[in-house]
Amino acid sequence: MTNTLDQLKKVTQVVADTGDFQSIAAFKPQDATTNPSLILKAVQKPAYYPLMQETRENFGHVSLDEQVDRLLVRFGCEILKTIPGRVSTEVDARLSFDTQATVDRAKRIIALYKAEGIDTEKHVLIKIASTWEGIQAAQTLEQQGIHCNLTLLFSAIQAHACAKASVTLISPFVGRIYDWYKKNAGPQWDEQANAGANDPGVQSVKRIYAYYKQHGIRTEVMGASFRNAGQIKALAGCDLLTISPELLTELSQDESHLQAALTTEWANQQNVEAFPDGEAEFRFMLNEDAMATEKLAEGIRAFVKDSEKLDALLKAV
Repeated sequence: MTNTLDQLKKVTQVVADTGDFQSIAAFKPQDATTNPSLILKAVQKPAYYPLMQETRENFGHVSLDEQVDRLLVRFGCEILKTIPGRVSTEVDARLSFDTQATVDRAKRIIALYKAEGIDTEKHVLIKIASTWEGIQAAQTLEQQGIHCNLTLLFSAIQAHACAKASVTLISPFVGRIYDWYKKNAGPQWDEQANAGANDPGVQSVKRIYAYYKQHGIRTEVMGASFRNAGQIKALAGCDLLTISPELLTELSQDESHLQAALTTEWANQQNVEAFPDGEAEFRFMLNEDAMATEKLAEGIRAFVKDSEKLDALLKAV
């Protein structure tokens, strides 16, 4: 019997969730995603430290934020040598509430990729936090042919706004939703009862997937931020799943049978939902969702913190 990872690849596009490009090749994913935390983790490994040194030596005369973008693009270019598809590169999280600054930074990242000879329309996704401002920036960028991956997505209203903006891809976070519900339940949390299809993070992605397929929305759904292999198996059939090297390894060593849980047929059998348009409605519905509000804010803070650490490492070279 083929392993679970190979079975998963037959029904879902598998994406490597890492900045460690040396570990990607073994799993043969189609795409790869990065974020400030993953890049920070990678540059602290001896194998990748020279990339930071070279960036500092060659571009120490430009602004620190441009140096960081050049480092991110360098990682992205190395990753693209090992995969046939797309790499996601994230805009600085400190710009999450500034639409124009996000647009400007995204354009610079794209220009840096193009200078390296990368076909950005085919191989690069700009990763942006799913704030109202970030989604509006993504809409502008998509209209200009720059494809976007909207991250830190925890709610159906965020997914709806992304669909209205015609973004290329969204990354709903499974594990962080699971974390929130587990923490809030405290001693009452029943791990077994909330596993697999009953996992709250899994249920959130399935809801969004059903909504998109029912309405013929072309935006791709990529489940992200997994805590265990069970969450991944429960979302087999999703458009894409971005998975850490640790969980990719676990799946490659698992030989249990895997069946697609998400299909268009399944989606069309679910309840049909509708969501309101507009900024006021978006902000109100997001505010009403305590989990989404808290995890979005927490996620931005975490990425900002790691971006600041990356800045400090570059300055210290």
